[in-house]
This record gives sequence, C-alpha cells and structure tokens, in this order.
Amino acid sequence: MGPWAVAWSGGDTGGSTDPAPLVIDALFGTGLRCGLEASLLEQFSRLNRGAQTRIACDVPSGVDSDSGVMLSEIPDFDMTVTFGALKPAHRLMPAMQRCGRVVLADIGVAAGSDWSEIGRSALPQIDPEAHKYSRGLVHLLAGKMPGAIALSAKAAARSGAGYVRVSTSRSIEGLPYAIVQTDIGQINDERIGCLVVGPGMGDLPQVLSLALTSHAPKVIDADAIAQLGEPERLREQDAVLTPHEGEFVRLFGKLEGSKAERALAAARRSGAVVVYKGPDTLVASPDGRLGFAPPAPTWLASAGTGDVLSGMIGALRARGMAAFEAACAAVWLHGRAAEIAGSGMIADDLVEAIPSAFDHLND
Repeated sequence: MGPWAVAWSGGDTGGSTDPAPLVIDALFGTGLRCGLEASLLEQFSRLNRGAQTRIACDVPSGVDSDSGVMLSEIPDFDMTVTFGALKPAHRLMPAMQRCGRVVLADIGVAAGSDWSEIGRSALPQIDPEAHKYSRGLVHLLAGKMPGAIALSAKAAARSGAGYVRVSTSRSIEGLPYAIVQTDIGQINDERIGCLVVGPGMGDLPQVLSLALTSHAPKVIDADAIAQLGEPERLREQDAVLTPHEGEFVRLFGKLEGSKAERALAAARRSGAVVVYKGPDTLVASPDGRLGFAPPAPTWLASAGTGDVLSGMIGALRARGMAAFEAACAAVWLHGRAAEIAGSGMIADDLVEAIPSAFDHLND
C-alpha cells in the first residue's frame, strides 16, 4: 500500500477535513515497524473517531503485522481486507481485536508457508469392523480434583474415543456409566491410544512421574505442566503440551519474540507439540509447522474449558491422528463447540456441544 489514507463520505469532500462516514485506511503497508508520528496519529485518530465504518487494507496502520504488537494506540476497525495471505497480526493479540472481520482477497499470488490458519480437518473414518479398542482407548490419571478429570474424560468420550478409562483412588460421581473407573494404574496397557494427565492433578508429582513411564502418546495439561520442571523431560515422549500463558512462562521462562516465535521455540526445546492457549491460541510443532486458531468466543475464558480441550485432543490422538493434526482439529472443534453452547455456557455445557461441533465438519 502506498503512503495515503482515504476518507470517503459518499461525495466530493471539497477539501474538508471533517470526519467521514467511511474511512479506508491504506496509510501504511505490512512493513511498518515504528509508531505513527504524533501529528499524523492525531489526524488519523480524528478521522477514525467520527467514522461510522472503518476498513483497513492489510492491517490497520499502527500494527506490527508480524507480531500483532500495537505500535500506536488506534481504534477498532470493522473490517480488514488483506491480500494474498493472512498475516500473523490477524490472529495474534492485541492486534487481532483491532482488525474486526478479516477478509482475504485473492490477488493471484500463491502463498505457501508452514504457518497457516487452522480450519476443518478430515477425521479418521470408523472402520465398519471396528471395536472399542480399535476406535481408541483414552486413559486418564486422576488427582486431587475429580471434577477436572471428569470433564476431560467426558470430552474424550464425546469426541469419538471407543473406550475411556480413568485411574482414580476414589469413585468420581457424575461420570457416565460408559466411562470406566479403576483403582489400578494400567498405564502400560498396549491398547492405550493416548494418556491424559494433569487436569485436577494438584500437587501430586508422582502422578506425572507414573505417566512418563508409559510408552503411550500423551496429553500433558494443567498441574502436570507445573510439575514437569524441565521441558527436556518430554524429548523422548510423544506428547502434546497444553499451557496457558502462566504455565508457559513457568516452564519455558520469558522467551524472546512474538507469541508465534515463542511457541515454536518451546516446541523445538521440548520435542512436544505445544498448544499455547489464550484468545489467540497457537499450535506449534517441533518441525516448524504453526497453526493459528480462528477467532473463538470470548466466553471460552472460563474454568474447565482447558480440561475439555485436553480430553478432545486425547480422543483424536487415540483415534489415530498425529499429534499436530489432532491438536489442530481439537482446537477448531473446541471453538465451534463454544459457539454452539452459547455465551452462558459452563464447561459442562461445552462437553455436551461437542457432537454438534463434529457435525459442523461436514458443513
């Protein structure tokens, strides 16, 4: 984009500098790396304050397109039209919330990258001769807070696992009868398709230590992340790690770079697929692939929704999907389930909406 802005009011402005009903921001392109000069920012802000509709080209001026960092304080836009490919800022906070609806315009440029937006996934088909073990056994390890592991277990069952089993020293009330509760670890059962550890674990590091002795693929969440100590403990594991911001910093420290760069650095260091959760969730693979989650409802920011995501990933791993693909598919389905459950949902409602989210894969 060239260095200009357009303010259109439906006719000749006659040189007027009054705010217009429609502002089209084409002031700077994607290479902006510093804030707007004070005089320019003042005029830009004045035009935008009076606009009924604001549309940005590529990214709103004042945004770093690579990191999503705000270089200047600017208003929210109603729409951003970008060309050729999405930019990281369209899916990274805080810029994501400034962009409004993002529209990708095809300009005939083939854009290939290991970084992509997460979309609908093709899930493994159920073999006509399948049985409960071939459809996928998810084994979960309970801890001090049974409600969290119950959410994970129910999410795994609703996400198509053929058999869901929970190791628990005390019976968990409210679990469907279809979910097996056992007081035996059974973590070396060769039929296990995925092991889930961390939700509701509490300060019981021995539960994590037990999980790490299993050769099964794993989802490591919540308290288990806090108990890992060193990310390198996962290098010999086939693991998906699901930290939110606080857990990420506790395990990996304050890494340099954008959230995308930090996610990839964490995946390389740990050897695990990292689901870096938040309003701008990312899925990073040690091989350099990076998935950006599409916008999800803000009401996902509530207790227990991460436990649900862990169970969903566990089920898709047990069904035979590779770690990165399973994590991406679960993140997409998680967001769609939240849309279906509605703004008043709690995590229990999110679980119940999972089957409908799966139906959306065929839309």
